[in-house]
Amino acid sequence: METEVSQSPFSSVAVIGLGLIGASLSAALKKTYPDIIVFGVDVDSRTRVTALDRHWVDEVSGPADPAFEDFIRERCDLVILATPVAAVDDYFQKIAEWGYDGVLTDTISTKAHVLEAAQEYLGNQCDYIPGHPMAGSERNGIDGAREDLFQGINWILCPDASTVPEHFQEMHEFITGLNARVISLHREDHDRAVAIVSHVPHIVASSLMQLATNHCDENRSLMRLAAGGFKDSTRIAAGSPQLWCGIAFDNAEALREGLAEMEGIIDEFLDALDQGDRSRFTKILAEAADARRSLPAAWVPSTDKLLEVRIPMVDRTGILAEVTTIASSVGCNIQSIEIDHVTEGNAVLSLVLTDEGDIGQLSLKLITAGFSVSFSPLTAKENTHVQ
Repeated sequence: METEVSQSPFSSVAVIGLGLIGASLSAALKKTYPDIIVFGVDVDSRTRVTALDRHWVDEVSGPADPAFEDFIRERCDLVILATPVAAVDDYFQKIAEWGYDGVLTDTISTKAHVLEAAQEYLGNQCDYIPGHPMAGSERNGIDGAREDLFQGINWILCPDASTVPEHFQEMHEFITGLNARVISLHREDHDRAVAIVSHVPHIVASSLMQLATNHCDENRSLMRLAAGGFKDSTRIAAGSPQLWCGIAFDNAEALREGLAEMEGIIDEFLDALDQGDRSRFTKILAEAADARRSLPAAWVPSTDKLLEVRIPMVDRTGILAEVTTIASSVGCNIQSIEIDHVTEGNAVLSLVLTDEGDIGQLSLKLITAGFSVSFSPLTAKENTHVQ
């Protein structure tokens, strides 16, 4: 899919950390939003030169360079933190000291410490909207970066009651412009969710490689039998051991719980084998097979079957976070968001949904949560949000 050239809701962006994610994001931004100014920051001089040579950034500096401070103070309207967790405190402290009051997001795969640091250093000075693109590669650093890394991926955002609705609207537009889809999660649910769908699978893939390696002879002839299924299942095991060790210990509690549950599932298979229970063994396999088949092969929402959801925003703080999280929880994909200010104190939140998810459950959950809701079918031509 070709990335369309469009207008960014942010004009000057600082991308802090030019590793796989940060460099790929910078590259994607420059392709999608040619007029955007991207200021890159990284501790490694070679990485900085590479990003500049590839035209993925307009300017670049180290973290101690005065140019970084000047950009944050004078020109920046979005900061994207794409560093390891260990670097978060120092950058949050700098950003706070420099008086930044724009929008700040991150791409970090665990949130517990990041949220604590944001509260300690940033407070309410800027609008921090935690983020996490569910993208990666077996290649590391800027050498593994590519401009299409975010095509079709899920990008988690974690708004809360303090999130400025217009800022979330801009972030949603910004991310969907990269042909990613936004999933809203409660901040406290993030780490457990990604442990199950990302962190546990990495440990399982690594374990499979350990199992195969344990049974290889000196010629590694067993690996010649490793066809597509094994290669697909273990591809992510080639990721950086240092990076994944850090992720594991940053999210130790949720990872431990997920691995313990995984151990229980494997024990069910073992027990069925021990008991000679073919019916039970088949049932476990069938449940997994049915769940896997239910996953969409690709994100190809129809633009011919759209649905507009309109919700009055009358004296309700946190309405946008509540509504978008409910929509994500029932599988509904929000294509666009608009906030229509009727009067100074009243507005209408308008969401345009694609033909995905359980609309019945969405309606029920919104009404149960106390929202007044109206639904209207649209065609793509009727939706002014659709480019």
